[in-house]
Amino acid sequence: MENILEKVKEVITKPMADIDIVVDNIEYVKENNYNFLKITLDKPGGLDLDTIVQATEIINPIMDEYDLIEEEYILDISSKERG
Repeated sequence: MENILEKVKEVITKPMADIDIVVDNIEYVKENNYNFLKITLDKPGGLDLDTIVQATEIINPIMDEYDLIEEEYILDISSKERG
C-alpha cells in the first residue's frame, strides 16, 4: 500500500501546486468497516472550505483516471490542523 500512496502523492502534487496547495499527508485507513483515502492539504494562510471543494474537484477525477486502489474507498480531503 505504501507504493500506492506514493503514487497517489505523485499524481496529485503538481495539480495541487498549480493552485498553491501542498499535499501534506496521505494515508489509507479502515474505520467502521469503511476504507478511507485520507488526503491532508495545506496552504500558506490555511485552507477554507471553498478551496477544499476546489481541490476535491481536481483530485477526484485524477483518482478515477489512475484507478490505483482496487477496493472501494471514501475519498476524505481535509485541511492540515493548525495549532
